[in-house]
Amino acid sequence: MSNKVTKSEALDYHRVPKPGKIEIATTTRLESQRDLALAYTPGVAFPCEEIQANPELAYEYTAKRNLVAVISNGTAVLGLGNIGAIASKPVMEGKAVLFKKFAAVDSFDIEVDETNIDKFCEVVKAISPTFGGINLEDIKAPECFEIEKRLVEELDIPVMHDDQHGTAIITTAALMNACEMMGKKLEDMKVVVVGAGAAAIACSTMYKGAGIKNLIMCDSKGVVHSKRNDLNKYKLEFVTDKATTMEEAFSNADMVLGLSRPGSFTKELVSLMAEEPIVFTLANPTPELFPEEISEVKPKAIIGTGRSDFPNQVNNVLGFPYIFRGALDVKTRKINMTMKIAAAKAIANLAKEPFPSELKALFGDLSYGREYIIPTPFDKRLIVEVSSAVANAAVETGVARVKEFNLEEYREKLSHML
Repeated sequence: MSNKVTKSEALDYHRVPKPGKIEIATTTRLESQRDLALAYTPGVAFPCEEIQANPELAYEYTAKRNLVAVISNGTAVLGLGNIGAIASKPVMEGKAVLFKKFAAVDSFDIEVDETNIDKFCEVVKAISPTFGGINLEDIKAPECFEIEKRLVEELDIPVMHDDQHGTAIITTAALMNACEMMGKKLEDMKVVVVGAGAAAIACSTMYKGAGIKNLIMCDSKGVVHSKRNDLNKYKLEFVTDKATTMEEAFSNADMVLGLSRPGSFTKELVSLMAEEPIVFTLANPTPELFPEEISEVKPKAIIGTGRSDFPNQVNNVLGFPYIFRGALDVKTRKINMTMKIAAAKAIANLAKEPFPSELKALFGDLSYGREYIIPTPFDKRLIVEVSSAVANAAVETGVARVKEFNLEEYREKLSHML
């Protein structure tokens, strides 16, 4: 079955049987006068008074504990760029669908028509009491860094900009498994990151957190090296003295991560890499280089893309629904690096497990190897493995409100959600 869709198919999908992709459903009975009295006045006053006395009880008497806000200002939407808040709504609704379908997390999409950092943060902070977590989405760099930083510091619920950290978590999982296959240690790897936007900065930060020591970042002007005087404060974190040209950067590199645009690096540069490199070309829908171009110069390369029609698709849906599932279930205040690393390890380990029989009809009989280093997004075991790893890491690092946590009981609870 082809994954290619036409414009008319996509438009019909979004307006039939009713406009949009989401709706609100009730969870309690409302069939009598008594039900009405419980759901609204006068009965609703009692939980209101309880929450007024102890705001934490909002987790017990409202939907807050399972509710995420998907928030964007539409300044960096997919491959469409700055299309504005209202035009971003179909994407944000789509994100809400993924939250619900993959991890049973409820969410509201909220499009904020504001590009000023201060005002945007004020809006998000003002509405934050409604939610158990906030998923920032499609906000352009460098504003997204400051927005996320402020909201993480000032709110007591988990905030994550998925465009940054989702890609970082999934590619870290893939990197861990690829290194294992090649018999290399993370600390011995030479990694080149082509791109210096939100995802590239987050990936580079996480790679260093995972153990990478030799990392070279390249932006549209070339290598981010110490002799340049045109770097913003975010790029300054990754300046290097080990290379000044792209050729020097790629020479004997073990990995290249492409988060840029088609053609931002070439076959000739890839040919300079180690004999058995990791090449992730994640520009979408057209990658920096197509897999067949990479294989021409490096036939032993382990290759990943952002596309579903090639092996090793780096898809953020492997991460964010389950990360928020785990964070919400232990009522965490933050999503910290330990939780992100735990998610990456759980994703990496799941790829090593026998491929589920129910997926063989769709994908064939896949097994852990060069063309299967990360799970497919439709592997239902992700909710158990990733959510439990994230929840456990939150408890262990002291950012969870839940104090009495039994990991095995929680895994069992998650397994029933399958």
